[in-house]
Amino acid sequence: MSARLESLAEALHARFENVLHRRESACGELSYDLDASELPATATALRDEEAFSFATLIDVCGVDYLGYGQAQWRTEAATESGFSRAVEPGASTTLSASESERRALEQPARFAAVYHLLSLRHNLRVRLRAFAVGENPPVLPSVTGVWQAADWFEREAFDLFGIVFEGHGDLRRILTDYGFIGHPFRKDFPLSGKVEVRYDEDKRRVVYEPVSIEPRTLVPRVIRDDNRYRPALRAEPGDGGQVGDG
Repeated sequence: MSARLESLAEALHARFENVLHRRESACGELSYDLDASELPATATALRDEEAFSFATLIDVCGVDYLGYGQAQWRTEAATESGFSRAVEPGASTTLSASESERRALEQPARFAAVYHLLSLRHNLRVRLRAFAVGENPPVLPSVTGVWQAADWFEREAFDLFGIVFEGHGDLRRILTDYGFIGHPFRKDFPLSGKVEVRYDEDKRRVVYEPVSIEPRTLVPRVIRDDNRYRPALRAEPGDGGQVGDG
């Protein structure tokens, strides 16, 4: 991590010692967790105080930690076909007691929002994560009063994850249809959706019906071009030295 980021980390620790909890980053970035109740006041301080001046909100990302680290999609190595990259539904994904406890501490709730901040004055970035309170629905305070750009970002997280941002003045869907049911980026949302849409000739209007596609486990095929996964090239006798599969 650069000396400038370390200097920022020291300033953040001195100012928000009991509020911001630093997380390890594989990318060498500054990333912090904080309680949802501390979010508005901390965001205001990060924006207004000269030492930080994080006046620009780059993004707000919703996250669903359902089944985090367990898994249907865990794999240690790729295969030629790619079809063994998932397990059948219902396969054992039991964690050890110590591992379960560690992950419970890291993920105290199912839903969270991640805030990406930029200080143009200091040319520095920082990332905050706050876990939502509850699941039905998950709730976080809005930061639209701090950064106006949060308006559409929070609407997106509400639409796709169902996170309710208290204090938002116009929390409506922004990407899905008016009659859409559910939140499509949740981990338990079926790949085929919950309803089908078609035009009914008799009713002369669009109608919504329960989806008729049978749910199933879909595993993407991975096409790899490097030589480890390509069929062995061979030269056929009498082909003028051309290389191919015949």
